[in-house]
Amino acid sequence: MNAPHNTPHNAPHVPARLFPTAREEAVVANAPTSTAQTEHPAYALAFQDNDFLLRDALRPVRFQLELLKAELALSEAGIDSMFVFYGSARIPSPEEGAAVLAAATTDDQREIAERLVAKSRYYNVARELAMLASTPVDDIGTRAFTVCSGGGPSIMEAANRGAVDAGAPSVGLNIVLPFEQVPNPYVTPGLSFQFHYFALRKMHFLMRAKAVAVFPGGFGTFDELFELLTLVQTGKVAPLPILLYGREFWNTVVNFEALADEGVIARSDLALFHIVETAEEGWQIIRDRFDF
Repeated sequence: MNAPHNTPHNAPHVPARLFPTAREEAVVANAPTSTAQTEHPAYALAFQDNDFLLRDALRPVRFQLELLKAELALSEAGIDSMFVFYGSARIPSPEEGAAVLAAATTDDQREIAERLVAKSRYYNVARELAMLASTPVDDIGTRAFTVCSGGGPSIMEAANRGAVDAGAPSVGLNIVLPFEQVPNPYVTPGLSFQFHYFALRKMHFLMRAKAVAVFPGGFGTFDELFELLTLVQTGKVAPLPILLYGREFWNTVVNFEALADEGVIARSDLALFHIVETAEEGWQIIRDRFDF
């Protein structure tokens, strides 16, 4: 007996899903039926109950959510290769230098302000490097990287601004701090994320990183740099170009040679990074590494 021939008129219809989506279910759950039971927090759907989600016992779930939200958005945006920029939130842009100097009222403040303003040239270097990284590397518009910063001011702003100069999107990974730090205006809105956990934010910096530029900075910059160096040194992360910007700064604040002399790092570990000054110098290291 011949099998029946399925035509558009008798083709079986298999529904895509049997259960309503969570969004659809939430609409039904929020129907305006007010009783003593429905008004009690215990009756709320678990995923709509903020008091429940913010319990200490739910920290593992919040870890998962914070990892997954940015992961899905970056994947859906087709971003799989990032050039990450680290650096101080305190270095002014060249346009802000005069105001920083004017705000200094003591000799000590003035000396610090002068040092910060002297570093404002790295704002322009970061902006130029980000523009180079965001410029297509071939005739069909392929970009090697998407620029990613911490989403805040100063060096972070310069990185996102450089991507805008090239007409490219860029990522900002902001962090909740006791003092307000809003995203800088150059981050692509759909790629601007806010994190509660430093650990999850640092994971997202490195999960897609193919190159990293580290500009002068403080505790946060050091934390990110030395964790990256440790991951590469221990083989947890494959070697990648790590550019340290500011020869005078890095040779002053960290004696890398002394660490090797003391035997606490291997002499070969000094080759894990490059100390550079200009955008062109750093970009040439990247081009040589990836052969484009």
